[in-house]
Amino acid sequence: RDWSVTITGLLYGLTLPPALPLWMVAGGGIIGVAMGKFLFGGLGYNAFNPALVGRAFLQAAFPVAMTSWSPAFAADRFSQLPASTLTLPFAAPVYDGASGATPLSLFKFDGQLTATPDLLLGLTNGSAGETCAVLILAGGLYLAARRMLNWRIPVAVLASVALLGWGLHQLAPAEYPPPGFMLCSGGLMLGAVYMATDMVASPITNAGCVVYGALIGLLVTVIRLWGGMPEGVMYAILLANAVSPHIDGLVRPRVFGTRRA
Repeated sequence: RDWSVTITGLLYGLTLPPALPLWMVAGGGIIGVAMGKFLFGGLGYNAFNPALVGRAFLQAAFPVAMTSWSPAFAADRFSQLPASTLTLPFAAPVYDGASGATPLSLFKFDGQLTATPDLLLGLTNGSAGETCAVLILAGGLYLAARRMLNWRIPVAVLASVALLGWGLHQLAPAEYPPPGFMLCSGGLMLGAVYMATDMVASPITNAGCVVYGALIGLLVTVIRLWGGMPEGVMYAILLANAVSPHIDGLVRPRVFGTRRA
C-alpha cells in the first residue's frame, strides 16, 4: 500500500494558516500531488517535496489568504472557526479581517522579538507546524531512532542557521535576532525534520546530506534577514531539492582507473 500521499497531506496541512478556506486547501493539495509527484513519475520519482509544491502554489495564487492569520482564541470558540473555512470562492471574503501576526512577521516589520519559551511551547500565532518546536523535535528524535530519516540533514540545517544567526547577532545585536529565535520561529523545525528529509528529493550520500542541509540553512537565513518575505523555509528546501542530484555528484568520491561513462 502507498501511504505517501497521506503523509504528504498531513505535512501539507501543517504548513497552512488555520482559517484558510477548505477549497483553497483542496486545490493546493491536488496541485502539489499532481505537479510535485505524479508529473515526475509517481512514487519514488518526485524531484521536489509535494507538500511544499502545493504550498508554493497557494503562496503564489492567494498571497493575502496565505499571509492572514487568525488570532489565538480560547478553546470554547473553536466552533466558530469552520464558518470562515467554508466560504465559497469569490462569493465572500476568504480571510478574517482580524489577523494575528506570526513571530517572524513581528520581527521583520516591527522589530519585535517573541520569547523563546513561547516559541518552544507553541504559545504563538502561525500554522500548526510552526507553533510547537518541542513536539516537532520529539517526533524527529523518534524517527531518527527508528532510522526513518537521515539525521544529518536536520542537524546540518539547524546547525548552519544557529551558526549564522549567532555570528550575525554578535555583529549587530540590534539588527539581527538571536540564534534561539532563528531556530524556534517559523517553519524551520518542521521543514528541517519532516520536509527536507524527503528520501527521494534529498541526496543519497551522507556527505551530500550535510552539504544539502547546510545549503538549506544558508538560504533560510538569507531569505529571512534580507528577503522581502519574513519566512524562507519553503523556498530554501525547494531550491535545495532542485540541486540535490548535483550535490551528490560533487561529493561522491571519484573511482580512479575507470573510464567516465
